[in-house]
Amino acid sequence: MVQFDCTMCGRCCHGLRLPLSLAEAMGWLRDGHDVQLFCEAIPWPSEPPEDNLPAMHKRRRSFEAVSGTLPVRVIATLMASFDGPCPNLQPDMRCGIYDRRPATCRIYPAEVNPFIRLDPAVKLCPPEAWQGETTILADDGRWANADLAATIVCARDADAYDAVLKRQLCAALGCATAALSNEGMVIFSPSREAVLAALSDTLGSDGDERLATDMSWQLVSNRSQTLGALQESGSSFASPATMGAAGLRYLGYFEGEVA
Repeated sequence: MVQFDCTMCGRCCHGLRLPLSLAEAMGWLRDGHDVQLFCEAIPWPSEPPEDNLPAMHKRRRSFEAVSGTLPVRVIATLMASFDGPCPNLQPDMRCGIYDRRPATCRIYPAEVNPFIRLDPAVKLCPPEAWQGETTILADDGRWANADLAATIVCARDADAYDAVLKRQLCAALGCATAALSNEGMVIFSPSREAVLAALSDTLGSDGDERLATDMSWQLVSNRSQTLGALQESGSSFASPATMGAAGLRYLGYFEGEVA
């Protein structure tokens, strides 16, 4: 059993990469804040069995694409990234958009990913927050609060619904570069106006696949062994040093091995 009561310390509102749904990103941008696009790709040469639940979770929140001749699935995440305090954080540590705050904020410190167990040790909250009286995770692993559980389900459903639309969003933004999943992320930082226009077109299309351009995705890795494997697989690939596209940055999880 995990018990938690927020102390309003504000730690979870500082220095964040905050995942947003497409609708949340529209609101964030209209409030005058910036949004980045984080892209990762998973080689997907064949469909895994349906009882492979982690793979099915990744499939649900990704869209089908191709890199050279290699089938892949791309996970594109819209992020509100900021150093220091969230632009909506008030001096008294209250949220200035509390009633319409993103789902990730509503859920924290719980987990959206069903395959990640809530671990207080990796959360930003102070020790006293975990000595509260409110049970959020029962002994059987279920979220104890019905509203929290429903918000998590809605966030997962929104992520899955948005996945198809993100294929169109990437096409509208001209973004077709991704890092290998579990190795890093490619971060695309277009202008606020460009993202707003692309989001407006995407949300207005209601998932019309005809509006999504068929693009070959370039996969990026800073590991020479991975680049060799991508070459053998027929993928279109590059090292971070050769990306060269404006507004693109590679965030690798591993250091020291660059082709």
